Amino acid sequence: MSATPIPRTLAMTIYGDLDVSIIDELPPGRKAIKTMHKYERDRYALVQFMQKEIALGRQIYIVYPLIEESEQFDYMNLQQGYEAIVHDFPAPTYRVSVVHGKQKPADRAYDMDLFVQGKTHIMVATTVIEVGVNVPNASVMVIESANRFGLSQLHQLRGRVGRGADQSYCILMTDFKLSVEAKERIATMVRTSDGFEIAEADLKLRGPGDIDGTQQSGVVDLKLSDLTKDGKILALAREAAQRILDNDAQLKKPEHFCIRHFLIQQKMNRGDWSDIS
Repeated sequence: MSATPIPRTLAMTIYGDLDVSIIDELPPGRKAIKTMHKYERDRYALVQFMQKEIALGRQIYIVYPLIEESEQFDYMNLQQGYEAIVHDFPAPTYRVSVVHGKQKPADRAYDMDLFVQGKTHIMVATTVIEVGVNVPNASVMVIESANRFGLSQLHQLRGRVGRGADQSYCILMTDFKLSVEAKERIATMVRTSDGFEIAEADLKLRGPGDIDGTQQSGVVDLKLSDLTKDGKILALAREAAQRILDNDAQLKKPEHFCIRHFLIQQKMNRGDWSDIS
């Protein structure tokens, strides 16, 4: 059971030996999250919007890709972001939590609890909040340098809001210098919240990974087909294989001897599959 749009998972459900059930509606009382792409020039309007949401009694996540400034990456970082946030949202009117991976577990849990209990208005964080955080009162997710994140991470982070009855928002902040792939990821997030559609876009961008292994994305070494392009014919091939298994699961019929022989050889050459999740 997964809410995460991982390319390998999608590939396994479509072309591998997995069945899938689709839940395509929100739980009762919840509204679809509105996702927007904004640039640095929109910063002032964003701050005003956040202040308005807080005035309505709601809470806000702000997520950064880095904790500290890096010489290798020109991305917004949490330390700089925190200083800007406390300037725009000064105490005692506003209260801010900080959560990241370098904190001691007790300190991280303390700041997290403050936010969960509604004692702080804003949580400044890294992707440590990607899963397992449930605050129905949080209505805004701001993702800084959103082009730094993959589709799976963006989808998971967006899922931290929209858990209550209030209208929720996900705001993807970037500069104007975006690669073609980054533009496609951002456009996908703005266009849809459907995990299957996001996974399909990610499949085309990153590749399916290893269906028989643990690699979750990347190029698979099929000799002829391409999972990102040959979807229809591969689905037909899967249906044909399933019909053979339905009628001759042990592959003992003469016409299936070649398939049986091939699979035995593959099994002898294949390593342990027990670590495949």
